[in-house]
Amino acid sequence: MLRIIIILGIVSSSFAQTKYQKDFDYYWKTVDQYFAYFDVQKTNWDNVRRIYQPSVDTIQNDDDFIRLLEKTNNELYNGHISLNRNLPSSSRMIPSGTDIWVSYENNKFIVTGLRDGFSAQNSGIKLGMQVTGYNGSSISEGIKKFLPKSVSVYTKEMYEYAANVLLAGTHDTSRSINVNSSLTFDLKEETKLNPKQLVTSKVIGNNIGYIRINNSLGNNSTIEAFDNAFKLVENTNGIILDLRDTPGGGNTTVARAIMGRFITQEAAYQRHSFPYEEKLYGVKRKTIELVSPRGNIYSKPLVVLCGRWTGSMGEGMTIGFDGLNRTETVGTEMADLLGAVYNYTLAETKIGFQIPVEKLFHINGTPREDFKPKHYILDTKDQLQKAVEIINASL
Repeated sequence: MLRIIIILGIVSSSFAQTKYQKDFDYYWKTVDQYFAYFDVQKTNWDNVRRIYQPSVDTIQNDDDFIRLLEKTNNELYNGHISLNRNLPSSSRMIPSGTDIWVSYENNKFIVTGLRDGFSAQNSGIKLGMQVTGYNGSSISEGIKKFLPKSVSVYTKEMYEYAANVLLAGTHDTSRSINVNSSLTFDLKEETKLNPKQLVTSKVIGNNIGYIRINNSLGNNSTIEAFDNAFKLVENTNGIILDLRDTPGGGNTTVARAIMGRFITQEAAYQRHSFPYEEKLYGVKRKTIELVSPRGNIYSKPLVVLCGRWTGSMGEGMTIGFDGLNRTETVGTEMADLLGAVYNYTLAETKIGFQIPVEKLFHINGTPREDFKPKHYILDTKDQLQKAVEIINASL
């Protein structure tokens, strides 16, 4: 009987290793074939396999496999690469799960974004401060966990990704951020909830309409909610469309429904390319997406607000309005989420993952992630004031 138990134990262990090996092979090959940005992201994907393969062979449970996939995702250093399952120890997703944004400037991590009403801002952290430490360690030490291991030289984008993931924190720990070498801010557990309304609107100032999308671009009910909000402001002198709280992205149906209220004829608003088709078959494929007028059209001035929590479809709408020559844009760089993502599921563990498969561009050919608004302003209150000034100046 003892010999049987030992044999069964060996068989069980072998099966577990085979299970994770199969899924890792599928994950690696899928990214290798379909990830659209290997020409931009400086990842050596062959190195990734060599680095992580030995660990896969020793994994015995799903939790450890998730941890390994999270490390592997960091090799691609962008918030649009993620899993659909996480652990208490997992980092919060960026930008959805963070409330502070730092940029890497002159070998320093400078605060360039604070999410309105959230913990980092409420704690007293200010734009322009230099972040020097996190949870008792220097930031240079803390980011090592998230920097790619498959490359020999780190880029600005790699440093910023690693720092922003670090500062987002994990689901099971509190956050303490050191700035300017001498100040420490202990951030409270995040309690701010998303508004109950998908879309809100009001009239401000000199009969100016203000519409805010409350992180709801992925909900088709937002179309009706937008139409109802639009009715309250359609007789104004101009409209400010606030896309600064759309970190969760969305879908093109909702986006086109909103954009369609501001144009008088069908027009192109975004370019797509599909690198995998050329890689697999040697045939290039590119498309242009159109948007059509819808309902009562608003023809007066429009200003779009964008920032670090303008993500994915929010980014697409911003470059779309700009490409349609229908708006002035105010704010900062957006979330820099690469491309349009496709979702895949690992057969053995049923863990889902997403990667950008399509490249997305402004209609003028500028990569979406490189877009900057015409009026570059860091402070969110100043952004709103600038939008008001733009509309008033057009009257």
